[in-house]
Formats: sequence, C-alpha cells, structure tokens
Amino acid sequence: MTTVTSPLAGRAIGLANVPDPVFSGAMVGPGTAIDPVREPTEAVAPVDGLVVSMHPHAFVVMDENGHGVLTHLGIDTVQLNGEGFELLVAKGDQVRRGQPVIKWNPAAVEAAGKSPISPVVALEASTEALGGLAESGEIALGDALFTWS
Repeated sequence: MTTVTSPLAGRAIGLANVPDPVFSGAMVGPGTAIDPVREPTEAVAPVDGLVVSMHPHAFVVMDENGHGVLTHLGIDTVQLNGEGFELLVAKGDQVRRGQPVIKWNPAAVEAAGKSPISPVVALEASTEALGGLAESGEIALGDALFTWS
C-alpha cells in the first residue's frame, strides 16, 4: 500500500470542487485537490519514486509499486508557459517524499487569472483502490491525502 502525502499546504477540497471537468469528473483518475496557501512555496514529492513526467505546472512521481501520482499545480496553468514556475528536479530523477520539486507562487497564478487549486491524482487507479481520502479541512505539507492499495 502507498500513502500519498500532500505536496502543498492549504485546504483539501476534493476533486469534485476543481474548476475543470477533466479533474472534477475524475477522468484523469481519482484523488483529491488542495487549495494552496497564497504565498511563494515549493511543491514537494508526494511519494518516494521516479519522476516520470515533468512540466513547469505538473509532475508525476511513480513509486516502487508502479503507482503514478500526478500533482497538477493550478488549473489551465499550462497556458502560463512556465512563467512563475522553477523546476528543482528533472524527469528521470529519483525523489524522496517531501523533497522540493517545483517552486511556484499560487498568488501570482491567481493574479494571472488562473485557479491555483491543485489536483493530486492517482493515475490509472480505481476509486475503490483509494482509502482515507482527505476532501476537506486544513492540510499541512506532508499530511496524508489518501492511501492506494
């Protein structure tokens, strides 16, 4: 079983409240979302593993069980073309849970007209495979978001 921890501090809001139908409809996969604190911050790895996808606004870490966890920083942030995001690791790097992956500023994303709400998704998982899903309340960096069996 994999425990997926929060890559950001903020408030858990659940996928249903993400202002994007692809995420809110769990088309990418089940999970939850974080409404992050509005200050410059670092998104950290939610699991130990291999960075298999890396973009300024999103990354996927695959753990030893073959579970890929997507962290998507904000909604429609791909349209910012990387502006305001600083990559701290590269695709192919091994990372440890809690290791900083991307520096960004949720307040700047919001000022640019995008939502800073950040989905954390279990790729290619069934809803039934997830347990203990955090869908409300304050979340500290590194708090458990869900387990994946």
